[in-house]
Amino acid sequence: MTNKKQISGSRYVRSLRYALYCMSHPLDGFWDLTHEKRGSLAAANTILLLTLLARILKLPFTSFLFLQVNWEKINIFLYLASVLFPLALWCVGNWGLTTLFEGKGRLDQIYMATCYAMTPYPLIQLPLILLSNIVTQEEGQFYMVLGGFSLLWAALLILAAMMEIHEYRLGKTVLFTVGTLFAMLVMIFILLLFFSMISQGIAYFVSLGREIIFRM
Repeated sequence: MTNKKQISGSRYVRSLRYALYCMSHPLDGFWDLTHEKRGSLAAANTILLLTLLARILKLPFTSFLFLQVNWEKINIFLYLASVLFPLALWCVGNWGLTTLFEGKGRLDQIYMATCYAMTPYPLIQLPLILLSNIVTQEEGQFYMVLGGFSLLWAALLILAAMMEIHEYRLGKTVLFTVGTLFAMLVMIFILLLFFSMISQGIAYFVSLGREIIFRM
């Protein structure tokens, strides 16, 4: 039992460390991530948690020179949902769309590769939190450039990940990335329409119940 735990722990560490290789060698890295099973869902979940942690820590610990937080309007659950909800829509939308057009990636592979592609965000943003309390406002341009670079790097890695796991060419990958973004908007519209109908239905039955009680 102990040996099994050690082997499992060793594989988890290797799969988590492999995210660094994906950052510097995205094409080879994301191909081996799924096809050679170099990645793991446990490591993907860890990267996602680190991303959420970076988002949370930015609020109280980033210097007010670069981030001013109105705590009265902050809902931590909605703040975390701003990452988790788009991630869920992206994975479902990309899987549903690419499945219709000979995409090779499964839903769990899309999720895992997307989380691995997020690696630059916590790796850059967490040190930036400390940096924001050291640099002056005049030196803040450096802080802003690095922050934007972490998002751009992650976006490019996501594009490379989708290209490798679906075995698409670059042009087709870009096309289906745009298509996935459109599918996400469609899903949001359907969800809003669904919840609107549910709320209207509940309001109708509540008013009907009040009317019956009033007449009784």
